[in-house]
Amino acid sequence: MPVNTTHPEYDLMAATWIRARDVLGGEDTIKAAGEKYLPKLESQSDEEYQAYKARAVFFNATARTLAGYVGMIFRKPPYLRLPENNSALGKAMAEFNNDCDMLGTSLYGYAKQVVGEVVSVGRCGTLMDWEGESENRVYASLYTAENILNWRVERIQGRNVLTLLVLHETVRGVGTDGKPDEFETKFGEQLRVLKLGDDGCRVEVWRPKKDQKDGRDTKEWELIETRIPLRLGKPLPAIPFVFHSASHSLPDVDRLPLGDVIAVNLDHYRLHADYRHGMHFTALPTAWVSGFDKAATLRIGSSTAWVTDTPGASAGFLEYTGQGLTTFERAMDRDEKLMAILGARLLETQKRVGETAEAIELRVSGENSVLGAMAQAMSKSLTDVLRWAYWWNCTEAWPDDVSNEQAVIELNTDYSTKGLSANELTAIVHAWQSGALSRDSMLDILRRGEVLPEGRTNEEEVRLIEGGKVGNGEQGKKE
Repeated sequence: MPVNTTHPEYDLMAATWIRARDVLGGEDTIKAAGEKYLPKLESQSDEEYQAYKARAVFFNATARTLAGYVGMIFRKPPYLRLPENNSALGKAMAEFNNDCDMLGTSLYGYAKQVVGEVVSVGRCGTLMDWEGESENRVYASLYTAENILNWRVERIQGRNVLTLLVLHETVRGVGTDGKPDEFETKFGEQLRVLKLGDDGCRVEVWRPKKDQKDGRDTKEWELIETRIPLRLGKPLPAIPFVFHSASHSLPDVDRLPLGDVIAVNLDHYRLHADYRHGMHFTALPTAWVSGFDKAATLRIGSSTAWVTDTPGASAGFLEYTGQGLTTFERAMDRDEKLMAILGARLLETQKRVGETAEAIELRVSGENSVLGAMAQAMSKSLTDVLRWAYWWNCTEAWPDDVSNEQAVIELNTDYSTKGLSANELTAIVHAWQSGALSRDSMLDILRRGEVLPEGRTNEEEVRLIEGGKVGNGEQGKKE
């Protein structure tokens, strides 16, 4: 089989990923796809179809849901544990935290990209590598689901180990002189193949042979580079790649979190096209005449009259009653409610009639538990990325040997905006005063309850209290 052979699970999901990208791309992308998402009506000409499509509006509930989900997860910054910045390891991890992909993206920004990809299509991956020419540091590269072409997992010494990985990459092209053009930017493609054997991890780079016709399926590929990445002078014991998905960090392809919302969103688009099509003909009746001279030119207007000498001539308007439009209205309302149930909660009225605040909190917390499970899965895979970065700068035998006490990232799983009530605040302070809570635990609870600002540490809060700048000290100054 050729090197660009794709995994069966990839083939099964490829069309679904394309549909998700198109929907998230918005109205222009959906309409550019034409009949793929909005079929022609029977006997409709091309000109009529273009008008039919132009009248339709694509209400992008899916993109709004994506933005809402990502916003909820990052409403509070992730919890991050890294080594102190007073050692070589700590400085290396601090550098990775500030710029993890050598493109200026912080670890926070990279985590946001991962979450966006996973919520969008259910999958992405991170390749860890070492830049040893100028900066001598570890960095991460993000690969979308569409660019993870093939993989293989084998059972080795009691572990499920990734032994083959094929990644598709876009690279800047070069001219006939072998150098990039000064003004024009061209891009080519290549495949990065990672294999795990007895001699460790081996990396191969394949590119299309020159003078071949376009089309990935028919291209012939040639091997242009082979290298064995080293760490501490030894080959890597594993392929340095981390899979991110909505429910696990395994190579298996996960379902799309927004798949059901996307399906209803496209149905809503088609219904809206038919609804606007019907409105167009209902609001614009067609004039008709009988008994007039065929050569006569008749104009329509408020100051125009049609006159004929022909006995029995008549005129009128053909007009739709519009009774069927209410069916489309009800169907679109149903789709909007379905999208709200399936995930687009931002589209629904937040408080139902007769629903108490406690009932709303209970209902929303149940819905958010699904998002919380996704955040926990991505916390696990992002922590694996941190472990690889930590491992590359330490002497541990395996990345798995790096514990959560050494490096961890935890995404926010608390999506409630309720905050702490007065009674809860009183109970927390009383527990601290009675010795049931430490001061740090109390301050952590107050921070999670959004009583304290997120960026302020416990030590800073204590200094403010002792300095008399807040609380009782401030009251004492006023007296």
